[in-house]
Amino acid sequence: MRPLPAGSFLLRPFIAADAPAFAAGVRESMASVGLWMSWAHAEYTEEQALSWFEWCDASRADGSAHEFGIFLADGQTLIGGGGLNQLNALHGFCNLGYWVRESAQRQGAAVATASALAAYAFGQLQLSRVEIVVAAGNEPSLAVARKAGATHECLARNRLRLRERSVDAHVFSLIPD
Repeated sequence: MRPLPAGSFLLRPFIAADAPAFAAGVRESMASVGLWMSWAHAEYTEEQALSWFEWCDASRADGSAHEFGIFLADGQTLIGGGGLNQLNALHGFCNLGYWVRESAQRQGAAVATASALAAYAFGQLQLSRVEIVVAAGNEPSLAVARKAGATHECLARNRLRLRERSVDAHVFSLIPD
């Protein structure tokens, strides 16, 4: 698969050599990403990253998800991840998610990633709707959805499970122009 340009960033599938940077990025980001992503924990390992990469490859192969690493334009410096998942072929929509390691936040990577992934969903995958679902209280991610041009549709009660607890979440949508 060819990398996707995302503004001054690049989205590409993960490779095994990315595992150390991925694990380090998760561990450094517990005060931000760790609050909102149940999979993120302070002891995240390279082995867990490799397992995630395998899942990403298998899901891309069967069309059930399209997950990417977010890199600087060099394609080597990993700063996070983003993807399209929970694809609903019958109704033509999916979920869009993203995370950026703490040391690279507030540099436009998440907004650029959301825009590039939405374009991929509409162009390559021929979907008609992309949803961004953000836990209530996650102000940085809410700002990303808004800056990416997503429309806020509602605050859905008990929409997400976060650390084995149901939480309310904002539902945003993007549709093709």
